[in-house]
Amino acid sequence: MTGASTQTVTPIAAKASASDLPSVDRILNLAEVQPLLAQFGRTQLTGALRKHLDQLRAAALADRLTPADVDTTQLVSALEKQLAAANQPRLRALFNLTGTVLHTNLGRALLPDEAVQAVVSALTTPGNLEFDLDSGGRGDRDNLVEDVLCELTGAEAATVVNNNAAAVLLMLNALAQKKEVIVSRGELVEIGGAFRIPDIMQRAGAKLVEVGTTNRTHPADYANAITARTAMLMKVHCSNYAISGFTRSVEVDALAQLAQPHGIPVTVDLGSGTLVDLAQWGLPSETTVRQTIQQGADLVTFSGDKLLGGPQAGLIVGRADLIRRIKKNPLKRALRVGKLTLAALEPVLRLYLAPEFLTERLTTLRLLTRHQLAIRTQAERLLPVLQSVLGTHYTVTAEAMFSQIGSGAMPVDQLPSYGLAVRAGNAANGGKRHGRALDKLEKALRQLPRPVIGRIGNDTLWLDCRCLEERDETLFSTQLRAIAL
Repeated sequence: MTGASTQTVTPIAAKASASDLPSVDRILNLAEVQPLLAQFGRTQLTGALRKHLDQLRAAALADRLTPADVDTTQLVSALEKQLAAANQPRLRALFNLTGTVLHTNLGRALLPDEAVQAVVSALTTPGNLEFDLDSGGRGDRDNLVEDVLCELTGAEAATVVNNNAAAVLLMLNALAQKKEVIVSRGELVEIGGAFRIPDIMQRAGAKLVEVGTTNRTHPADYANAITARTAMLMKVHCSNYAISGFTRSVEVDALAQLAQPHGIPVTVDLGSGTLVDLAQWGLPSETTVRQTIQQGADLVTFSGDKLLGGPQAGLIVGRADLIRRIKKNPLKRALRVGKLTLAALEPVLRLYLAPEFLTERLTTLRLLTRHQLAIRTQAERLLPVLQSVLGTHYTVTAEAMFSQIGSGAMPVDQLPSYGLAVRAGNAANGGKRHGRALDKLEKALRQLPRPVIGRIGNDTLWLDCRCLEERDETLFSTQLRAIAL
């Protein structure tokens, strides 16, 4: 009929009801579920299945359940994804493209192969952790690393606890409980997680005596503060900040001269701590532990997982009589390290006995000393791969940038590096839209199978290639195709 109108009929979406849901037993007996049973076990699989079915029943009550939801194949697929997500490790491998080599939040130092193999052995076989193979009697776990620590630092004795904050706490509690410790006001640092030297001192039971000012402290400030209740003069290395300009501090040798007539020790919290002169490889110079001992320090504490390049640990080296007092303190047992830490620490320390091979064998030093040209070549290889994945919505360029040694280890010193700079749209115009686009990309990189961690600044996502090992390039490039924007 001429002029007749036609109407479009919208099909009614098919619905499913709770009665369409399969039973738990039926699903568990399916052939395609048997591999999941073998992998995850009946208890975990049944729990996940019941949870998923409960969600589908809730959808049915809300009239949102579809036939696809109750399809056996789709249900099993959803169950597999749920179990895989639930069993994914919380501590995951990732790519550190932040430009910070010793990144506290990303685990700090990476262990060399020798340490990794030693840890594997300690995990899978019994060992002489506290067993003296010569006498057949009980041994001291510190003996596993004490000799090599003393050889490398020039100290008389050494002990190991779980981190440098623990080392400082134990040292203060053992030697200065209910007594006074003199520290320059300019050295009352706060380390990561808002832990402060005054707080640690208070917990240790020692009384803090501040001397000098924030920017200038003189020998007379220490001398005038010494009393009969003084337990030690303490110097704290400012490894996570720097004061410049009109400044002065008192060196260890001058403190030793002040302390000696009073019979009180000089202790140094060296913070990061290095066993070798880094300047020989073109890195910023840092006072070594041996130099600190030679300057007159009676005790030195430092970290194992920063410039040392080993596992997390706090090392205390120095006079044998003071180390003995520290080891007798009950806190020593509470703060001691386990076999895995010692298994990793010993081979790392032994690498320092052949310093000419350190840049090849010690992972941390190898990353710190990577030449900018090699990093640039790597970045230029990766540029077309990332650009093809991101398309026209982002612009990727290979650019020079600066790496950081570590937020808690020489933070103001920078290393010439190279990497990928990603900008959204016409980034020159700035604006919130570009910021949101970069945030979206940064999140997508974090959600990759092996997350990629970069940093955003100046309307740019910076991906510093210094810590991207060449052996990992293929995996890095391949998984970029999984970016979901």
